[in-house]
Amino acid sequence: MKNVAIIQSNYIPWKGYFDIINDVDVFILDDNVQYNKHNWRNRNKIKTPNGLHWLTVPVGGNSHKLICDVEIKDRFWAKKHWKQIKQNYSKAHYFKTFESFFEYVYLEKEWNNLSALNHFLIKTIAKEFLGITTEFEDSRKYHVTGANLDSLMDLLEQADADLYVSGPSAQSYIDEQRFIDCGIELVYKDYSGYPEYPQRFPPFEHQVSILDLLFNCGPDAPYYIWGWRE
Repeated sequence: MKNVAIIQSNYIPWKGYFDIINDVDVFILDDNVQYNKHNWRNRNKIKTPNGLHWLTVPVGGNSHKLICDVEIKDRFWAKKHWKQIKQNYSKAHYFKTFESFFEYVYLEKEWNNLSALNHFLIKTIAKEFLGITTEFEDSRKYHVTGANLDSLMDLLEQADADLYVSGPSAQSYIDEQRFIDCGIELVYKDYSGYPEYPQRFPPFEHQVSILDLLFNCGPDAPYYIWGWRE
């Protein structure tokens, strides 16, 4: 039984994103699709004493490109993000555990491509910090035809998927009969029931970047993503 998920890359995603990664055998990052503004591809939220704050990677002028082709042209965004992250999380219990890695990401490495940044962060956080053993693939290794649901089904068939884990929002456009016809089981991810964890700056908020959980809970982070179900 081969479980597969296919999702566009997001910038420092929330815990639910990593929950899906942990659910499957193969996680396909699909950035070979149209980039849309005002989504999670280039931004996410962190907690601050004054409420939620957006961290946005500047990608102006890329609205008609594929996600994988979106360029980062501002040279100063990374220092700004690190300053804001450090300002709001430096006193979190496990901040020091991850500080050197994120200093490398934001202060030492130079990023010119949004997908490259997102893929590096997602894979490193999943493997190194959360202990996820899922195999990562890039949709560009496949030769997919069609668009929308047609391309999704083509990609799943080429990946030899037996089961597809989808985000719940996809219910609005997915034709479940297509999965029945292809012999692929369809499962919608349930994000409900996540337990609260020791989070700074109440009230508690689930919809924040994975950074919040890592800095506050460190090695216990996997429990608050999927471990609690066991």
